[in-house]
Amino acid sequence: MLILSIIFFLIVNIMMTAASMLSKKTFSDREKSSPFECGFDPVANARIPFSLRFFLIAMIFLIFDVEIALLFPFIFNPSFLMSKMWYLSISFFLWTLLLGLYHEWNQGALEWSE
Repeated sequence: MLILSIIFFLIVNIMMTAASMLSKKTFSDREKSSPFECGFDPVANARIPFSLRFFLIAMIFLIFDVEIALLFPFIFNPSFLMSKMWYLSISFFLWTLLLGLYHEWNQGALEWSE
C-alpha cells in the first residue's frame, strides 16, 4: 500500500510539473494585456479600483451570517432545550455577537460615507 501511494504521489507530481511547464507563455505582449476599445487607445483606466469599504461590509456580513447559522443547532435540538446549560451557552454566544457588533460600530466600519 505504501509503494502504491508513493507511485501515485510521483505520477501526480510529474503531471503537475509538466502541465505547469507547458502552459506558461514565453512572452508578454503589451497590446494583449491592455484593454481593448475598438482599436483605439483607452480613454480611461479599465481596471477600476475595488471599494475597500464595500469589502469590509461584506466580510462583516459573512462573519455575522455564519455566526447566526451556528445558532440553528441550539434552536432545533429538542433534548437540549430549556436546560440551564442551553441558556448559558446561548447567552454567551449572543453576548459575543453583540460585543462584536458594538466594536465594529464603534470603530466606524459600518459607515458607508465618511
